[in-house]
Amino acid sequence: MISLRGVEKFYQHGPSQTFVLRRINLEIRPGEFISIMGPSGAGKSTLLHILGMHDMAWAGEYFFLDQPVHKLDKKRRGEIYKQNIGFVFQSYHLIDSLTVYENLDIPLSYRNVKKSERQAIVCDTLDRFQIVGKKDLFPNQLSGGQQQLVGVARAVIANPTLLLADEPTGNLHSGQGREIMELFKKLNSEGTTIVQVTHSEVNAAYGNRIVKLADGWIVDH
Repeated sequence: MISLRGVEKFYQHGPSQTFVLRRINLEIRPGEFISIMGPSGAGKSTLLHILGMHDMAWAGEYFFLDQPVHKLDKKRRGEIYKQNIGFVFQSYHLIDSLTVYENLDIPLSYRNVKKSERQAIVCDTLDRFQIVGKKDLFPNQLSGGQQQLVGVARAVIANPTLLLADEPTGNLHSGQGREIMELFKKLNSEGTTIVQVTHSEVNAAYGNRIVKLADGWIVDH
C-alpha cells in the first residue's frame, strides 16, 4: 500500500544541513496497524506528515497505492488525500469558524457523498462518540479532550483507507484514550490501515508492528 524509498528530510542552515529523517525505507501493507515510536526529536511526526502528504519538502520516493507521490502535483496529491486518508492531529486542527456538526460534514463533502446521506452519517458519528449535545458548539467552546474526540471523529467519518494519528490520546483522560484505541482496533479489524505516532507502550501494543526511530533513522521495524 505504501512504499518509502530513501526518504530524507533536512533543513539548510547556510552551508550546513540538519537532518530530520535519514534514508527511510519502509513498506506498509494494507490492513497493518503500525506504531511509530522513539524519543522526542526522532522525526516521528515529520514522517507521519510526509505519509499524510502535508509535507512535500523532502527527497526520495513515496508510492501510495502504486501512485508515485513524489512526482505528483499538489492538486493530484490533494485528491488522493481527500479520497483515502484520515488524519488525527495532535493539535486538533478543527476549523474554528464551523460548528462540530459542520467540521464533521467536511470530509464527506470532499468525497461527493449526497447531502441526505451525509446527514445520516454525521448523526451516527455524533452518537458513536457521544457528542450529540455538542453538535452546534464551536471548537473554542469545547475542552481539549472534547476537541480531540471531534478530531478523531472527523478523521474516521468517511471510512478512510489509511488513518494517520499523531499522539491520538495525548489530550484525553485514560478512559477516553482507551475508547479511542479500541475504536482504532475495531476499524483496523474492518480493514482500515492505521499508522500512529505514540509515546505510550500501552497504545503501541494495539498495533501489530512497531517502527522505532532515533535521530531520524529507523533503528527497528
